[in-house]
Amino acid sequence: MHPLQTPRMKVTTMAEMMAAGESPEILFWVGCAGSFDQRAQRVTKAFAAILEKASIRFAILGNEEMCTGDPVRRAGNEFMFQMMAYQNIQVLNGYSIKKIVTTCPHCFNILKNEYSELGGNYEVIHHTTLLQQLIDDGRIRIKEGGSFQGKRITYHDSCYLGRANDIYEAPRKVLELLDAELVEMKRCRSNGLCCGAGGAQMFKEEEKGTKRVNWERTDEALATGANIIAAACPFCNTMMTDGVKTREKEDVRVLDVAELIAQSME
Repeated sequence: MHPLQTPRMKVTTMAEMMAAGESPEILFWVGCAGSFDQRAQRVTKAFAAILEKASIRFAILGNEEMCTGDPVRRAGNEFMFQMMAYQNIQVLNGYSIKKIVTTCPHCFNILKNEYSELGGNYEVIHHTTLLQQLIDDGRIRIKEGGSFQGKRITYHDSCYLGRANDIYEAPRKVLELLDAELVEMKRCRSNGLCCGAGGAQMFKEEEKGTKRVNWERTDEALATGANIIAAACPFCNTMMTDGVKTREKEDVRVLDVAELIAQSME
């Protein structure tokens, strides 16, 4: 069952919205991780709950959404990527989609920067950017105190969000509104270290070496003394969570920015 099509949460699909003669403000592109990975599903639900609370008219593609093709293109299968992309573009253009939001930087990057050459031209924004806009517009209000008061948070820059698309400020501005201390790792922003999952590395065994990349990055996060590692990517979340478990730091949590905001809204 789709995480946004349960008895507890029923998000309208594009097919349902079009049948009713309506159109959304924005399409929420859930992505493969957000649809099928149990941990990422919690981020999907948290972000959808934020959109609903902010009274945004949004829809999802549901079963009509295919993988964007990012992993196969990174792994070198250009033919498979183009097949997947064309199918998605056909669906998106069929619904006259103009604006898309996604919680996955990989989906964000490929929809924004690589679909246009195949005929898919959309305004694509990452959920951290939308969260910042909603907070600035007063559509989301953060309660004082809250669950994270007095906590120390460090933010991990996703490669596809940071270096690939120059989005560094939005997630930090959102996190700064929590009553918590935001601390930076030594390698951050444009000098940030990859979690180890990018470029389809998530789906293959690593080459021989002395230390896994995600353990190296987790050690840098733990060195800040943070109670919470904030991520904005389902792959980064998986890799950092694995690192925290490996280091047996049960008191440190890895949370998506959307989860932090969902728990802190008035």
